[in-house]
Amino acid sequence: MEILSSLAEAISNHWPVWVVTITLIVAAVIDGFELRVPNWITFPLIISGWIYSTTAAGLHGDGWYMGLAWSLGGTFVGLSLLLPAYAIGGMGAGDVKLLAGVGAWIHSTHTFYAFGVSVIVGALLAIMMVLARQHWSHHATQFQMIAREICTVRDPEKLAEIARQRKPTMMLLPYGIPIAIGTIMYFAWMNMLV
Repeated sequence: MEILSSLAEAISNHWPVWVVTITLIVAAVIDGFELRVPNWITFPLIISGWIYSTTAAGLHGDGWYMGLAWSLGGTFVGLSLLLPAYAIGGMGAGDVKLLAGVGAWIHSTHTFYAFGVSVIVGALLAIMMVLARQHWSHHATQFQMIAREICTVRDPEKLAEIARQRKPTMMLLPYGIPIAIGTIMYFAWMNMLV
């Protein structure tokens, strides 16, 4: 009973981080089953983050415009970090919008570091998926080919077309899962959940 009481207190004291955490868990589960993060999760996450930041800053005397600026900055950082991968067909738009929503709530610096942890988690998950399916040489060859294409083909549209053609032969990692795990790990590491 004491554990539930402590959890309830942590949630009430840090509810904005818990809103993001619960939303990330739902998004990761959906992405795991459907290989997409739907707009009905991402757009409300972004907009509610703007509203929350604007209101919270206004209530704390920082000026509503500062809260909105921090939130928009976080949204921009979230978009900017994943937009290049999206532009060349390396991930879905839902993943990009999900990280933008995280940024809307927790702003630029936390979003940047949470993304860094998510990249590490994503790399480890990808390696574990390849090892579990025992197709290391096939995927190592594809990885080398993709890296070569990124370095030599300068046209993002052409890269996206190559990625679309290759997609049926690729093992796909629903990136909402690494975003969720990495961000929640960052929250725990920074004691933002309790």
